[in-house]
Amino acid sequence: MIDERSKLQLGWVVITPAAFFALRKALQLPAEFLSRHRVGDWGEVAAEDWKLNDEALVMGERLLSVYRTKMNERIWVITEADRSSTCLLTPDEY
Repeated sequence: MIDERSKLQLGWVVITPAAFFALRKALQLPAEFLSRHRVGDWGEVAAEDWKLNDEALVMGERLLSVYRTKMNERIWVITEADRSSTCLLTPDEY
């Protein structure tokens, strides 16, 4: 199901091993973070980065969201500029 508020296409969605295990440990699904990212809720990025993401959305550039699991582990969601793929990863994997 596609959210009517969706602002971008995610392309192929992939998840790194550390992000997979962080979500598994927190009993959360990737969809929780992907749905926020897709509607322009960039999570815990700084105000300046939020604005840059809003501009990148219009200009077709790379997007980065930052969230925390229920176990307080950071999860990044990055969508490539061409919207061909989106990756869930931990900051250590970048």
